[in-house]
Amino acid sequence: MSVANVRVDSGVEISYRDSGVSAGTGGLPPVVLIHGLGGDSGTWDAFARALRSRDRRVVSVDLRGHGRSGRAASYLFEEFAADVADVCDHLGFDRMDLVGHSLGGHTASLIAQQRPASVRKLVIEEAPLLLRPGDPQQVLARKLPSVPELWHATTSLIRHPRAALAFDRSMTSSALEQFRRPNRQWWDDLSSIEADVLFLRGGLGGLVDTVRLEAMAAAIAQFEVVTFRTGHSVHRDGSRDFEAVVLPFIS
Repeated sequence: MSVANVRVDSGVEISYRDSGVSAGTGGLPPVVLIHGLGGDSGTWDAFARALRSRDRRVVSVDLRGHGRSGRAASYLFEEFAADVADVCDHLGFDRMDLVGHSLGGHTASLIAQQRPASVRKLVIEEAPLLLRPGDPQQVLARKLPSVPELWHATTSLIRHPRAALAFDRSMTSSALEQFRRPNRQWWDDLSSIEADVLFLRGGLGGLVDTVRLEAMAAAIAQFEVVTFRTGHSVHRDGSRDFEAVVLPFIS
């Protein structure tokens, strides 16, 4: 995976890793991987290897304020989506599969809403669903992490310290506030998504509201939900099960 930077339309320098074009892709589009809050592109290393072994082109992006990407004055969800879309434009992608975790999953949903013809498959992993007008206040607190979750998180920190060191923590309050604010527009735009959607839930202490998930499923034509016996980070804590579900879906 080669590392490159591009200055997107907002003026922020966005870093991404690209496996490059493979001769054996069989006409399948590239897969764009989008990490969650506080992570970076390195969180996808194992899954990226699995994709490359199947001759898929893989691009993993560092969101603004994360990893090697530049920091910014603002961290709105729409800005994250615009940055990733600009990277895809820079690479000449007119069709792609998107896989996003948490904040990255919400980012991917916005791209699929705004560019429905460009997104073939959409995988959303444990993205907290925005409130609808009239919904009770969203509580994103969770139970204490399990021993396996603590182990995976600690070893990830040791393997990829850059994510913790580079993360612009000033965005945390902004992200939480946006997840807690009702957003009618996002709900109205769900029906514009043309991609086949796979939504992954962590059944043990995940952050996905069941009632709103059912409403999301009703708004999208092709929508499947799979629940795992993990916490919030399915691709990290249940990587084999994650691959077993996601790889066939995007193949």
